[in-house]
Amino acid sequence: MSNYVWGNQETQLFFNLTPETILDAIDAIGFKTTGRCLPLNSIENRVYEVEIDRAESDIKSASDRFIVTKFYRPGRWTKKQILEEHEFMDDLLEADISVITPIKINGESLFELKGVNLFYCVYEKRGGRNPEEMNEEQLEIMGRSLARIHSIGAQRKAKYRIALNPETYGTANLKFLESTNHLFSEIRENYLQIANLIISESEELFSGVVTQRIHGDFHKGNIILRGDESYFVDFDDMVTGPVVQDVWPVCPGDDEQSLKDRAIFLEAYDSIKPFPYEQLKLIPSLRALRLIHFSAWIAKRWDDPSFKHTFSYFESPNYWYGQMNDLRALYSKMMEAKNPYPYY
Repeated sequence: MSNYVWGNQETQLFFNLTPETILDAIDAIGFKTTGRCLPLNSIENRVYEVEIDRAESDIKSASDRFIVTKFYRPGRWTKKQILEEHEFMDDLLEADISVITPIKINGESLFELKGVNLFYCVYEKRGGRNPEEMNEEQLEIMGRSLARIHSIGAQRKAKYRIALNPETYGTANLKFLESTNHLFSEIRENYLQIANLIISESEELFSGVVTQRIHGDFHKGNIILRGDESYFVDFDDMVTGPVVQDVWPVCPGDDEQSLKDRAIFLEAYDSIKPFPYEQLKLIPSLRALRLIHFSAWIAKRWDDPSFKHTFSYFESPNYWYGQMNDLRALYSKMMEAKNPYPYY
């Protein structure tokens, strides 16, 4: 398998998606659409809310009139990799964990637009809101929920999904950035130097770390609160990696309140499944690798007009100076993290 994470293959197919194409794709798998199709907020994939014609007796809420369809970006994941994402969600649902899984039709959850190599799936629409701030009770609920997710994640291996490590998220992405003209000449050498130092130190920190199936992007935006229930969504970034990768985005800071919240979260996690506290030393490294990965991700997508619009600052020297300074700060924290459990 290639270590090149989230490739930059041709995305022209995305630009040519029309409402008619989308509605025809939904009709082709057995739904009857009404003609209403609304794009939702997603730039990596293309996601739409589609109204379907259902009998009034089947409609219990306004959400029941709609489904959500996701068209996967070409060249990012293979069919086998996408199906492993669906398999993980099915495993979680079977264990009574509240995830929103793709709808299966005749036993299939992934479909393809014939002739254009575009994969897509459909979901039930669920209303709700993302938590802005989590109180102690919510942190405890999320901690226990993530422990359950990880318990199921450890029960099966993902043979085809990317592994999150210094090579895939660091070296491969840095080589790509180095091959482009996005790095400004004034900071190019210094940026590459600090990034390479981070990758080198990360390799030592990752040595012997146990990995498994994880969500990969477990932050508040991927948690939906609906009344007294909570749902977990968007397993699109699922990887094989250390479980701490799903912890730090929920409590991302390192100020006193963030560390207090993280301690509450982990205590609740630990009540369900023992948390490997030695992995906390990876947090600065994971944050730094994510920064390198994020810059390369934008660069790989730069031909997509939605990326130029959303990340217009990417071509500014200020962006790259900011990235370099953030990497330097995280490198300092990585050096501190060589001491036992500085974040606990």
